[in-house]
Amino acid sequence: MPWTKRMTGAAGVVLLAALFAFALGSCVSHGPAATDPLPSWTDGPSKQRIVAFVESVSDPSSRDFVPAPERIAVFDNDGTLWGEQPIYFQAAFAFDRVRELAPSHPEWSSRPAIKALVDGDRAALAATGEKGLLEIVMASHAGMTTAEFDATVRQWAATARHPTRGRPYTSLTYQPMLELLAYLRARGFTTWIVSGGGIDFLRVLASDLYGIPPEHVVGSSVKTRYEVRDGKSVLVRLPELAFVDDGPGKPVGMHSHIGRRPIAAFGNSDGDFEMLQYTTAGPGPRLGVIIHHDDAAREFAYDRTSHIGKLDRGLDAAPANRWLVVSMRNDWRTIYPPVR
Repeated sequence: MPWTKRMTGAAGVVLLAALFAFALGSCVSHGPAATDPLPSWTDGPSKQRIVAFVESVSDPSSRDFVPAPERIAVFDNDGTLWGEQPIYFQAAFAFDRVRELAPSHPEWSSRPAIKALVDGDRAALAATGEKGLLEIVMASHAGMTTAEFDATVRQWAATARHPTRGRPYTSLTYQPMLELLAYLRARGFTTWIVSGGGIDFLRVLASDLYGIPPEHVVGSSVKTRYEVRDGKSVLVRLPELAFVDDGPGKPVGMHSHIGRRPIAAFGNSDGDFEMLQYTTAGPGPRLGVIIHHDDAAREFAYDRTSHIGKLDRGLDAAPANRWLVVSMRNDWRTIYPPVR
């Protein structure tokens, strides 16, 4: 007969209660609180500083406690949450879209940038500069309803592949940053994307990629016009810029969409300088983080002289502003999540 069946009366009840309490205590002590929230980050000063900040501002007993409504973290997208080399991923979408549409638009042959793109003439395309890129973006992003644009982005994201990695662009998010987003939300933060990329492009992808809802995306935008087509109300995207959410535009965009100054900001380039500056200038505990692309073996290495994601001013200003510079090479155990 098992020994437990021989325990009777008060002694048996007390012992069973004690065993239950011990088992429960063991579960609690080894439960989520003991789990590393950032397993893809190497143990070191960068991880320690991030965790110390998050814990201090979310602990009601801490002198640095910040109420949940003010616990806001903003993230650049390109180069911070997913890759950006050798060209911005949204630019790849624009290029693919123009190539697809070009046969139906013979009038585009008179536009130097579009002609160079279709002909595969990289030198001629580069010579058109920002004006040429804007022309391509407008040709690929405008002239359709918002619903049609959403569907086009989804189709592209489901099929397009990165030119050197051979993986879907949507699989080139950064695993350490996905963990950070989840960790922040678990500690009561609201997470936002604040990107120079297109707001409508990112709103299609942000929820699936990052768990960030479309209403928490701030980005550059084109003008839209209300129309009734076939008896249905629609918004039509126009070939005119409405707002550029880059550089000094980022604090303006944050104010317009969020209405509060964030307490944490994460970027990777000089386009994020003003976002970091605005965020960390506020009162109370603040955290500014720069993701430094210094891992040529697992990703790309670039900073001061890069034509994409240039990081020069930010590196110089980081020490005086106490911005944390995270080394992808040294601070991240892995770069990308497994391909699903």
